[in-house]
Amino acid sequence: MSLINHTPAMRRANESRFRTALRGIPRVLGWTSIAVVIFGTLFPFYWMIRTALSNNRAMFSDPLSLLAVDPTLGAIKRVLGLSSTADALAEGGSVGSINFTQFLINSLIVCTLITVFQVMLSSMAAYAFALLKWRGRDTVFAIFLVALLVPGMFTLLPNFLLVRDLGLLDSYLGIALPSMFFSPFVVFFLRQFFLGVNRQFIEAATIDGAGQWRIFSRIALPIVWPQIITISVLQFIFYWNDYLWPLLVAQSDNSTLLTVGLGIFRSQTPQGSPDWAGLMAGSVIAAIPVFILILVFGRRIVGSIQSSGVK
Repeated sequence: MSLINHTPAMRRANESRFRTALRGIPRVLGWTSIAVVIFGTLFPFYWMIRTALSNNRAMFSDPLSLLAVDPTLGAIKRVLGLSSTADALAEGGSVGSINFTQFLINSLIVCTLITVFQVMLSSMAAYAFALLKWRGRDTVFAIFLVALLVPGMFTLLPNFLLVRDLGLLDSYLGIALPSMFFSPFVVFFLRQFFLGVNRQFIEAATIDGAGQWRIFSRIALPIVWPQIITISVLQFIFYWNDYLWPLLVAQSDNSTLLTVGLGIFRSQTPQGSPDWAGLMAGSVIAAIPVFILILVFGRRIVGSIQSSGVK
């Protein structure tokens, strides 16, 4: 009799536990998906480090090993030009080397030059499209955005001919020039944030006699400064990884960028098989500046992307 009286209560308790379990399934699936994405993102970087620390000759004896095979720093030494020919051949690596320090300096100079000028000039254009009132502004902006649809391959040959005619081949300026003045994406990105600037500040500054340059530099620019930093980091990383255009323009070590230098290092392998350990070592070292940028500005980038999503 007592069991019969408690049966409805027990049934309700079981139903409550069942509903609780069902509500927990989406959370488990969500965390599982996040774990899979994180693993899929980070594992290639781990494998790159593992390969860089392996002996290039012994690496193929145990290709599925999760740890470095016959661990050595020989690949890093080969990339930096610190390894002798005998040591390189003993490890099955390339006997050539690249002027790594010079290529690293070239990449830093070119990418900084492009980023500074491009973001500065694009922010001025974004300010004009967002906060200045002039006839045909929206029409001009719509036409301007058509540039986003033009593949970079279409402008490669005209830009090369222009740089050649200007006598800027094999120079920092020759590599940076086509990208220095503006970027449609950067203009579009920053315009969205300039539109969020309170126009009352602009009107008050205008009444006080401030010119457009002072309004831009003292009022509008500080408000969107986090987004300026964000897009600067993203553009620096983008041009840091650029390969085809620097390959066309650079003709000596004085202007060769690091991405092109790694390609040169790959072509120096005399034994037929690429020096995978050396290539991965060079890639790891080349990724260090980008890693530092992400480490320093990562939180600011995420915050800017979140705020753009809210807008």
